[in-house]
Amino acid sequence: MALRRTITGFSNPLVKFLRSLRDKKHRRREGKFLAEGLRLLTDARASSVLPEMLVMATGREPHPLLDALEAAVAAAGGEIVEMDVDILAKVTGKDNPQAVAGVFAEFDTRIASLDRHAAPIWLVAQALRDPGNLGTMLRTGDAVGAGGLILIDDCADPFSVEAVRASMGAIFTQKLACARWDEFIGWLRASEGQLVAASLRDPTDYRIAAYAAPCFLMVGNESQGLPASYEEACDLRVTIPMRGRADSLNAAVAGAVLAYEALARLEG
Repeated sequence: MALRRTITGFSNPLVKFLRSLRDKKHRRREGKFLAEGLRLLTDARASSVLPEMLVMATGREPHPLLDALEAAVAAAGGEIVEMDVDILAKVTGKDNPQAVAGVFAEFDTRIASLDRHAAPIWLVAQALRDPGNLGTMLRTGDAVGAGGLILIDDCADPFSVEAVRASMGAIFTQKLACARWDEFIGWLRASEGQLVAASLRDPTDYRIAAYAAPCFLMVGNESQGLPASYEEACDLRVTIPMRGRADSLNAAVAGAVLAYEALARLEG
């Protein structure tokens, strides 16, 4: 049976706990993260992922999707909490919060948990620092049917509120793994897998490159790109021609361009 309660004060310990999930240190300690908005939580439910705690604003407008979400959380034995919209604003850090948020358990992000043969392409990002770019790459992975996103070295936290929001629900549909470079390359070379880098080091035009599944498409840090040693370890280096004055694309955009081209070539 679901636990239900109503929070009426800003000083309630639960409010402090929920606010703490906006901080990476506390997310890691608790193993939980926060997602806000009916669309995000509905996408999670569609992927058979339910929040452990459903937080709703009192006085919210009724909605059939919210009713279905509440019923699913209750049936699963989750906790349902109601609070004034002003208190919810403190939790989310937004002046105009959406009427619902959820607390989820963080996923298993060990690279050993991935099945490389689950999809023809995978996205890989090294030292990606912008949570918006990270969320966009998750959305791209969902759009192209990629297996997931592998984060290499010190990337933005995929469970931050900003990255979760930017993923538009794809964090619930895509596998996610985090690893240091040595761990990743060791795992990759233990079986099949082509590593392709967006690079300017003796590259092939991305439109004529010979992609092979499972294909791991890697982009580097937004400002510095990939370390030279990482590029040298790749099976294939590709470049996207620049027709204007810009000398490069945004990292997430480059990943999307490569993903669609690689998918088209592998399916063609």
